[in-house]
Amino acid sequence: MKGFIHSFESFGTVDGPGIRFVVFMQGCPLRCAYCHNPDTWEYKQGVAYEPMDVYNQVIKYKNYYGKTGGVTFSGGEPLVQIEFIIECLKLLKKDGIHTAIDTSGITFNSNNLEKFDELIKYVDLFLLDIKHINNDEHLKLTSKENKNVLEFAKYLSDNKKDVWIRHVLLPNINEEYLYELREFIDLLDNVKKIEILPYHTMGIPKYRNLGIKYALEGVAPPTKEEVNKAKEILGVK
Repeated sequence: MKGFIHSFESFGTVDGPGIRFVVFMQGCPLRCAYCHNPDTWEYKQGVAYEPMDVYNQVIKYKNYYGKTGGVTFSGGEPLVQIEFIIECLKLLKKDGIHTAIDTSGITFNSNNLEKFDELIKYVDLFLLDIKHINNDEHLKLTSKENKNVLEFAKYLSDNKKDVWIRHVLLPNINEEYLYELREFIDLLDNVKKIEILPYHTMGIPKYRNLGIKYALEGVAPPTKEEVNKAKEILGVK
């Protein structure tokens, strides 16, 4: 079995607890207007690796992340390649390595739970990116509806899997829906942390290099006051 990987980061500090080895998977079904990694969208543009190749990359840095850190699979959307992720996780958990998945949940299918039931056996933490709580606005923002995302959040809650909710704050786009998002989060009993990620424009040069029109041209990042207000609404500590 082989998976397509965009890149590795050996000393990640923003992708879960502690110091993380981050595996950026290739391929994503979403087209988020603010995505800063459009070069991860296409599935087979990455480099092909076998699960043992990934394990061998990770284990070299085990002493750096120790007991408080671990490995995070990000993307792109890592669960596009769920079978490959599961095989990697099995190898890592044999060594007692803390594992996390940074996902939008968009690939979740409540009518076919077999793969997800297998996946959650080997994942210690899910970083769940809720792009927009309103379905119509989520569709406009990402090209997909949010039904799968919200069902995945409930599935993880029902299975008592630890979750960090991540939300990119976009002024005048999802800012006014924060109270609605908070109401949804309050229905879940497994949320250990909520992270507000202020929108930024650092990915624009990638769009220019790839010849892709950037959908949010002219949208400014949120102010410090807007970020603080969002944190207050969502109960970020």
